This record gives sequence, structure tokens and C-alpha cells, in this order.
Amino acid sequence: MKLDAPVTGGPCWTELGTSDLDAARRFYTRLFGWRPETDARQEAGGYTVAHLGDAAVAALAPLYQPSQPVAWNVSFAVTDADATVRAVTEAGGTLLLGPMDVFDVGRFAVAADPDGAVFQLWQAGTFPGAGLFNAPGSLGWVELMTRAPEGAVSFYTRVFGWTVAPSDRYTQFGIGGADFGGMVTMDEKFPPEVPAHWLPYFAVADVDDTTAVVQQHGTVLMVPTSVPDGPRIAVLRDPQGAMFGVYRAGDEA
Repeated sequence: MKLDAPVTGGPCWTELGTSDLDAARRFYTRLFGWRPETDARQEAGGYTVAHLGDAAVAALAPLYQPSQPVAWNVSFAVTDADATVRAVTEAGGTLLLGPMDVFDVGRFAVAADPDGAVFQLWQAGTFPGAGLFNAPGSLGWVELMTRAPEGAVSFYTRVFGWTVAPSDRYTQFGIGGADFGGMVTMDEKFPPEVPAHWLPYFAVADVDDTTAVVQQHGTVLMVPTSVPDGPRIAVLRDPQGAMFGVYRAGDEA
């Protein structure tokens, strides 16, 4: 990820919806060295912000409705959540929740692209998003898994104005050419029941060591792999079933 701070149109935050908040706190604290702090207000519903030092890097939260899957969610920064929601629906996407104010920290909405990949919109109030990127334990890359790559490019460029760097191997998304994520076409290797989705990648000091820790408690979906002309990565699943990726900090994504 070349972006090192929240930028309009780019990923600014990631949060986990989990079936066992206490277990998730323990797992990710051990894995990434996070310091979780739970909002004590009853109306916050147990929302927990993870920190590295003084920087907020991600959030953990209980599932708020029965239909909500255990999953990591990616938020993109916008200047006007209501206007962006209109752009989403005009481009063929679907509004799932909001827009709604979250105390004084920002305005929030949940949407899905035409292929069903869910993402979040964040209009900053007092909270702009993550205070650290690309350092071990923090967000470093986001990846769209989709069965409709051409439609995805059309949708996201229209809604967010992303730049697109296509290749035979991998398509990358960026803001003004500063790439922050990519796109993988879901083929027959993906079970049909796996929906289109966004996958966050966290930077780590050592992909192999991180994977070894996950093997004791979670699941390794893709073993550590060195991408040609790219980073060393792995895709993992936590004990409650949420998928996420890791890549070696300092590698060019």
C-alpha cells in the first residue's frame, strides 16, 4: 500500500464482526500485538478499537444481527456519505445500512457492489480512520475477490474515481496512481458458496512466523507464498471463521 494515511476514496479502516469478541481479542492481540480498548458506552454495543502504541489500527465488534457473517470489513473514506450512497445505487450497487451518524466520530454506511461484495463508507467526523498503515500489525493492502471483474472496474471507478493498473496477472486499484489494493477473479477454485468479498491484508514482520501462530488456533487458507515481483503473502482464517491476509512489511505490494 503506497497510501500512508486516510485519503478520500481509499481504504481508511477495517473492522471485524465476530461471534466471539473475547476470543477475537485474545487471538489478534497475540498475533499482532494489539492493545484493544472497548467503548464502555452501552449504545456502542461492545465496539472495540485495537491500537499499536497510540495509533488506532482496526476494530473488533460483536455481530449486531443474525444474518451478519463473521468477516473482516473494509471502509473507504468519503467526503459525503449520502452523495456516495447515491453514486453506489446509480452504478448498480445496493445500500445495506445507513447512512447513519456514529456519535460525533463520523457518518457511516454499508453497501454492496453489483456482484455482492460488501464494503463500508466512512465520512470522518472526529475520527479520520486508522492512524498507522503498512507497519507490522496494521492494514497494508485490500483485495477484491469477484466473479465479475469488468463490472467491478466499471463500478468502483465510477463511484470512487480509482485509477486502474491492469495486467495479465493482477489488476491494481489506486488513488491518483498510488496503489492501495487489487482484484482477483474468482474461478473454479473458489467454492460456489463463497461470495464476492473484500479481504484486508495486514503487514507483518515475518509471514511464515505469523502463519505458524495461526496454525495453532485458526486455519491456513494459502500457505506463505512469494509473489513474483511482489510481496510474500499468506491468507488465513481466525478461529471464528473470518478470513484475512498478511504480507511482509517492507515488501512492495
